[in-house]
Amino acid sequence: MLKQGLLLVLIGVAAASAQGPGPRGGPGMGPRGMGGNGPLQFLGAEPGQPGAVVTGAPYSAEAVTDINRTLPDGNKIHQTNTTRIYRDTQGRTRREPELSALSSAAPGSTMPSLAFVDDPVAGVRYALDLTDHTATKMTLPAPPAGAARPNRPPRAPADSANTKVESLGRQLVNGVPADGTRTTITIPAGQIGNAQPIQIVSETWYSPDLQLTVLSRRSDPRSGDRVYQLNNLSRAEPPSTLFVVPADFKVTERTPGMRMRMRNRGALPPQ
Repeated sequence: MLKQGLLLVLIGVAAASAQGPGPRGGPGMGPRGMGGNGPLQFLGAEPGQPGAVVTGAPYSAEAVTDINRTLPDGNKIHQTNTTRIYRDTQGRTRREPELSALSSAAPGSTMPSLAFVDDPVAGVRYALDLTDHTATKMTLPAPPAGAARPNRPPRAPADSANTKVESLGRQLVNGVPADGTRTTITIPAGQIGNAQPIQIVSETWYSPDLQLTVLSRRSDPRSGDRVYQLNNLSRAEPPSTLFVVPADFKVTERTPGMRMRMRNRGALPPQ
């Protein structure tokens, strides 16, 4: 029961991450303790994660996130997370997150090897436990009218008075042409109790061909430096077997009320 509850938590985080980056370009926030500043950090919600359905632009890559922070006492924290991502011509996607960070944060725990498949053709999402050969099936909600648009390059924040946006032109980034944008946000002195102005610099490289971000950098004195990039990027069509449930997997369908029942039984943490 506990493992099933953990799997449902990870499914929820993966589903949230599919919507793109969270506020201020940071990771999407999942259930309590699964992201942000909690003891268990899930670094999977990145700009390269699948959001809107994109067809005719297959690829596979390793999405790597590096986070570096320097504490006031000089101590340094470095975290790296890798997610293998695949997308086929039909717009089906598969994500294989590395969960070692979660395992190390919970002594004595063993994280399952997972894969998440979104199939907009069939209208379903699968969470695959590659260790136990089981799968959880969920029906994808129908997108609202006008929502089925390709991923767009990032836009400047509304507060233009303290925001500077620069075009970096087009360059070859990780093997694909990409358009670069640098955004500098200045927090004036005293706005959040800061004695001096704070500058937050974000740099994003967006591929119009793939309709996703292939490289982003963010430097924020409050939270450190964060770099996200797609490594070993290939534009070849991935094998079709990656987007179907293997025949020897036991499939369980998740109903809308299952999450609440799991929480009531204590298998899920409160949000």
